[in-house]
Amino acid sequence: MADTLAVLPGKVFKLYSLAAMCAVCILADTATAEPVALTGKLTNRFSDNVALEPANEISDIETRADLTLRHQTDPGKCGATTAASLGYGRWYDETYEPENYASLDFDGACRLNRGLSWELSDYLRDVAKNTRLSDTPENRTRKNVFTTGPVYAVKLGQVDRLIISAKYGRTDYSDSGTTDSERYFGSATWNHIFSAISSGGLQLSINRTDLDTGATINTDALSLLFQKSWPSTRISGRIGGSQIESRLGGAVRKSDGVVGNLLLERDINTVTQIYFQASRDLTDQTSDFDIKYEDVVFNVSQSSAIELTTFETGFLKQLSNTSRLSLKIFANQVNRIDSAGDEDRVGGAIDYNRAISELMSFRGGGDYQHRSFASDGSSDRSYRLRLGLDYKLSRDLRLEGNIGHSVRKSDLDTSEYQENWVSLGINYTFF
Repeated sequence: MADTLAVLPGKVFKLYSLAAMCAVCILADTATAEPVALTGKLTNRFSDNVALEPANEISDIETRADLTLRHQTDPGKCGATTAASLGYGRWYDETYEPENYASLDFDGACRLNRGLSWELSDYLRDVAKNTRLSDTPENRTRKNVFTTGPVYAVKLGQVDRLIISAKYGRTDYSDSGTTDSERYFGSATWNHIFSAISSGGLQLSINRTDLDTGATINTDALSLLFQKSWPSTRISGRIGGSQIESRLGGAVRKSDGVVGNLLLERDINTVTQIYFQASRDLTDQTSDFDIKYEDVVFNVSQSSAIELTTFETGFLKQLSNTSRLSLKIFANQVNRIDSAGDEDRVGGAIDYNRAISELMSFRGGGDYQHRSFASDGSSDRSYRLRLGLDYKLSRDLRLEGNIGHSVRKSDLDTSEYQENWVSLGINYTFF
C-alpha cells in the first residue's frame, strides 16, 4: 500500500503513507537492516475485450512499468517489514487514461520503554468501487488504511501477561465518491500459558468509527482466546460476542451476535500441508478485512455496518524438487445490517508450478467464482484460466510470457463478458 510514490487523481490523500515510509528510514537507522531488494518489470498486455463488455468489444494493449521494493530490518529496538510497489500504465489506443498503480504493506514497532512500544502500520490497495461492475480502471479506487498507537505489555507472573493497546486509524480513498473514516480503538488482553504447547486468554475490545457522511459506528466485543500446537498440527483462534451500533442523525440501529476466528493447520507429511480457516465479525466497509482476506471484496460505494463471514480451506503440496501444487476453496458473505444487500461468494482456485530446466519454468492455474446478490436476486459465475513460461537470461534478468481466458455468465446480460489476453514481460533485479 505506496501512495506517496505517485500523484493520485481526485482528492489528495493525507500523508499517512508518508509517515509510514519515513518510519522505514527511522527504523533502518536504529537496527541493522537486511539488504533492500528492488526489482523492475516492463510488461505489454494485449486484451481483445479491455473494457470487459458483453458486446462491441474493444481490443487494446497496455504497456506497464513496475518497481517493487522489499525490506525487513534485523531484530533490535525497532523493527519493520515493508513491501511496496509502484506502477504506471498507458494504453496504445487510449481506451483509458494513463493509470497509476500502487500498493504498500508496512508494519513497524519501536520499544519506548520496558513493556511499552509504539506500533505503526499502513496498507494501500487498488480496490473495486462497485462489486457489481467489472474490474476495469474506471471501477477502481485506492484504499489506504493507516493505524498507529501505543501498546503496553506487563507480566503478571510466570505464566500470565496483560497487553493493553490504544490506537488511532484512518481509511482514505482516492475517489471522491467513496466514504473515508477515522477510527479509535483499544483492547485489553489477558493471556495465560497452560503448558509449553497451549495457551488461552480473554480479550475486551472497543472500536469507534466516524464516517465522513456523519455516521458513527461503535463496536464492542468480548472474546475467549485459545492456541495449541502438536508436532504436526496447530490450532488457534478466538470466540465471543459482539455488539455493533450505527448512528446517523437520529436513527440508531443495533445488532449483536457471535464473533470469532479459527485457524487449523496440519502437516500431513514433509511435503504436504492442509489448512482451514473461518471467521465472523461485525465491522464496516472502511475496515481492513478486505485486505486481510484475499477473496473478500467490499462494495465501497456504499458504507454501512456489516456482518462478515468467511471460510477457506486448501492444501499445499511439493510434488517434487521442481514442482508444487496448491488448491483452495472459499466462501464468504457480506451482510449489510442497515439495509438489504447481502453478497455471497463461493469459489476455488488451483495453481501449479514446475521447473522445466535450470533456465525455464512453467506455471498454470485457474479459478472459479459464483456470486449472488440479495438486492435483486441475481447471480453470476466467472471462470479464469492462465498459463505462463519464465526464462532466465542471467542471474538478474528474466523473461516471461502469459496467456489467459476469462468468462463471466450472469442472470443480467449487461454483466456478461469474455476476454482473451496475452502478455510479454521482462524482469530485472537491481539489488
